[in-house]
Amino acid sequence: MKNNMKKIIRITIIISLLLLNISCKDKTLKETITSEVNNSMKVIINNHEYNVNLENNQTTKELLNKLPLKLNMNELNGNEKYYYLDFNLPTLPSNPKTIYAGDIMLYQNNCIVLFYKTFDTSYSYTKIGQIDNLEELNGDNITVEFK
Repeated sequence: MKNNMKKIIRITIIISLLLLNISCKDKTLKETITSEVNNSMKVIINNHEYNVNLENNQTTKELLNKLPLKLNMNELNGNEKYYYLDFNLPTLPSNPKTIYAGDIMLYQNNCIVLFYKTFDTSYSYTKIGQIDNLEELNGDNITVEFK
């Protein structure tokens, strides 16, 4: 009788460990699916919706937590639009050497910049993402919705 009880306890422990392992795998799968879903966002500029391919960094994660944002972005240098956020984001700045049209970057810790022309730079930024096939945004200030 004692041997049967020991077997039952062992089997119960093994089944519990197997179920715990399955539960952990499901959580990992759920986190993977969630992170893949959250690696993009939408940007609306002049009634045109763009997909943004996001960087996997803490800056981007914090920005996603602040969405949606509707920003009146200012023109600068004939190649970018910028907006100073009323909050700071974590940074990991580096010099990309070349800025590409469609790059979304963070300058310092609170200035979001949307570049619409490709050019070389000596400034450091934290990369947030990239808009594919961004139209030229010459001229005035614009309203940009980040969703």
